[in-house]
Order: sequence, then structure tokens, then C-alpha cells
Amino acid sequence: MIIKLMFSKTVKNSKEVLHFIKEFNSDLGVVFGNGDRNSIKLFDLDGKTINIKSFKVPHLINKVVYKNFRKSKARRSYEYATVLLEKGIGTPEPIAFLEKFNWLGLQDSYYASEHLAAELTFRELVEIPDYPDHENILRQFTRFSYDLHEKGIEFMDHSPGNTLIKKISENQYQFFLVDLNRMNFHESMDFDMRMKNLSRLTPKKEMIAIMSDEYAKLYSESSAEIFEKMWGATNDFQTAFAKKHKMKKKLKFWKA
Repeated sequence: MIIKLMFSKTVKNSKEVLHFIKEFNSDLGVVFGNGDRNSIKLFDLDGKTINIKSFKVPHLINKVVYKNFRKSKARRSYEYATVLLEKGIGTPEPIAFLEKFNWLGLQDSYYASEHLAAELTFRELVEIPDYPDHENILRQFTRFSYDLHEKGIEFMDHSPGNTLIKKISENQYQFFLVDLNRMNFHESMDFDMRMKNLSRLTPKKEMIAIMSDEYAKLYSESSAEIFEKMWGATNDFQTAFAKKHKMKKKLKFWKA
């Protein structure tokens, strides 16, 4: 068994973090979330809550891929969080990652970070149209997304549950990206790439209209052009998503 482990320079109690990871499958810690894909637990570290994600064991091909050709999701999460913070983008502070390999490939992997308690995610803006200060939050989120694009950050999982939102004053909010393992960094992002990057957030036309109006205040295209492109990209995504979901249901039916 080969173990690869890295800690952030800011971590003072690395032995305790390693202990939490080793005992992840014990009764230690508090389960967080539903654990559909990956398992997450919360632990107390020197009076602060940390979040450790245990990634799903990869299938046979990916075991080999993650050993020889591509970084694991845990390592990418750690490294991408470090890059985001260097670029001034909000994300929970990275603490450590650990990978376990056998002769075949990757067995287990873990990513530890600060646990950030937030008032809401972008999902609440989609599901609760009368959420307090809804339009103001949406416009600030759009400016946050524009900042990502200006810095060449293509967050591949820019979807409703992956932005935590914290209220910092009566009408000001901060945004923090989570679930970071799919991300590209560019020198610049063109118009099509920017709009496609916003296509997974909401199927609601009225929200797209507000986002288009706000994005146009910062970008060289008109509000109408941005709306047309963003709405088109959103429809393309929703159509593809529906087809994929339908195919999965058929596969489940035939496997039953």
C-alpha cells in the first residue's frame, strides 16, 4: 500500500487530522449530507469544525487512471482550493488530502477542509422565488460569476448546490465555491464559454433575465445578446440533462 499525503502550511495539528481520516469509517465524527456519491463527516479540531470528504471508490479503469494518468478528485480539490484562494475567490480553507494506492491503482482518497456554515446556497434562490433579498443576492452572485470568468476560472460544476452564500451585512453577501474537483484555468474566457458556464444554474427565465441584465453592466455585450446566449445555453443543458435522466431510468428498469 502506498499513501500520499499533503497538509496545508497553516495546519498546526496534522496528527489529529490524520487520525480523523484513518478513523473515518468508525463512529468518530458526525455524518453530513446524504452520502449519495461521496461520504462527508464533520470533526472538531481545536474548537473549529472541519469537513472531511471520502470519495467514492473508483471503478477498475479509474483506479488505474488515477494512479498513472490523472490526479485524484481529492488532490484536485485541495490544489484547486489553493489556487482559488490565491486568486481571491471564496472557498473553504483547504487542510489536507490523502490518497491510498495498491498495486492496481487508487483505493481510497480523502479531502479535508474548513467547514463553512452558510445561510443558503444558490439552490434556495431557484426553489424559493420570494426568498428575502432575492434579486440583490442574484445580482451579487452574477458579479461573483463575472469575476470568476475575468480571472479565467471555468468551474465545471457551477450548479445550484455548489455555491455557499453568507450574509456579511444588511445587504452584502459573500460567495464560496465547493465541490471543486472539476475546474479549468484559462488565460481568458470568450463569450460562448462564459454563457455555457452559467447554463446549469437555473431553468427559470426570470432569473436568467436578471443575471443577463447584471452581467451586461460589466461585459461588452448588450443585455439582450447576453440573455439570448445564456437562455440558449440553459435550454441546451436542460434538454441534454433530461435525455440523460431518461436514459438512466431505462437502464435501471432493465437491470431490475
